[in-house]
Amino acid sequence: MTLRLYDTRAQQLRDFVPLDPENITMYVCGPTVQSGPHIGHVRAALSFDLLRRWLEHRFGRVTFVRNVTDIDDKVLLNATSAEPWWALAYRMEQEFTAAYAGIGILPPTYEPRATASVPQMQELIALLIERGHAYPAPDGSGDVYFDVRSWADYGALTHQSVDAMEAAEDADPRGKRNPQDFALWKGAKTGEPADATWSSPWGPGRPGWHIECSAMSKRYLGDEFDIHGGGLDLRFPHHENELAQSTAAGDGFARYWVHNGLVTVDGQKMSKSLGNFTLARDVLDAHDPLVVRYALAAAHYRSSLDLSESSWAEAEAALGRIRSFLERASRVVDADASVTGVDLPAAFADAMDDDLGVPQALAVVHETVRAGNSALDAGDGEAAIAAARAVLAMTTVLGLRPSTPTSVAGAHASALDALVREMITQRAQARANKDWAAADRIRDAIAAAGITLEDTPAGTHWSIDG
Repeated sequence: MTLRLYDTRAQQLRDFVPLDPENITMYVCGPTVQSGPHIGHVRAALSFDLLRRWLEHRFGRVTFVRNVTDIDDKVLLNATSAEPWWALAYRMEQEFTAAYAGIGILPPTYEPRATASVPQMQELIALLIERGHAYPAPDGSGDVYFDVRSWADYGALTHQSVDAMEAAEDADPRGKRNPQDFALWKGAKTGEPADATWSSPWGPGRPGWHIECSAMSKRYLGDEFDIHGGGLDLRFPHHENELAQSTAAGDGFARYWVHNGLVTVDGQKMSKSLGNFTLARDVLDAHDPLVVRYALAAAHYRSSLDLSESSWAEAEAALGRIRSFLERASRVVDADASVTGVDLPAAFADAMDDDLGVPQALAVVHETVRAGNSALDAGDGEAAIAAARAVLAMTTVLGLRPSTPTSVAGAHASALDALVREMITQRAQARANKDWAAADRIRDAIAAAGITLEDTPAGTHWSIDG
């Protein structure tokens, strides 16, 4: 099956045909680091981590760029005399990195900060002025605006007409030709930190929000690249403006636009401005990181996700079924075995090729778990081994491969195993002697330690609960 992705601009599923099948190029809008990440930020990053992992499986190499907006009105607003804007931005960036790593999101190939690409932004602004699509404000403020009415395709991403759009609120409107014109460069304002200002041909100032992604994607991926990703809330104005300024500058820009759905609370988008957010660190402190990853991945990436305590409980139960099967299967196959060369089930691959259908792919994982358990119950070791390797291969692709629950480091594992096996031997001897009371006491003592015994025709096996 051909990989198909929903292209927001085309408003339909499209076959994915990369520019270079040996190097897929992908740019995703990263965080504005004015404060720490909430769980919606993590869900967005995970959506593109899953897409990247599948693209790597299908094609091999993926050059993945995710930016950091480290200079912005909100960053300056949240800075204090004790913590300047650049220190705040760096600290918050580390929080995002920790949250992403916490649930196994792969680091990007490149992660540029906006402040490191100001010269490239100025070059792009100068080109837009030269082409007649941008203009410095005539009031001497140092602001530079994109002239939306100079570009006939403005509104192509969100299918809006300029007349139906609200005024852009990202800069002082006094120097604008049209209310919808947006800022490419913001002239320095009284009271702003001197170190948040760069010199430019239009006067000292700093870049607007939208120009940074156009400049950085071109710097790291070239004039045209395969996929531009981001949250659904970024389509307008951010991505609309990126598309306009890049194409007006003569670049092909993004060939596919992919947007993830939002995390909601009582039907409202989770956001810092609404104050209805749950911090990522609080969620990760309260739950197994793999459970968090599963819960966030279980809904289709384009759907809204309304999280509750039941979301974590359901994810924990689902992972428990996978772990339990792999624990049982580890008695006939190494649960940590390499999955190189193991073919993914066709239904799993078809689901992933169909616009990254992770919910359907997870259904295949659980069907395989059920089949593997049935094979173990029937004593069919060959079928159980095949199922276990398929489950390991699928969960590896999804970044959901669980560790063996009984694994404890080094000598601790050996010591625990020896003690439990000695108790199992004593219990077996008591049963052989028909001393049922002693056998029950031993089993109860093992259970009180959080250990489960499973009696099978091949002997008694143990595992740690949970």
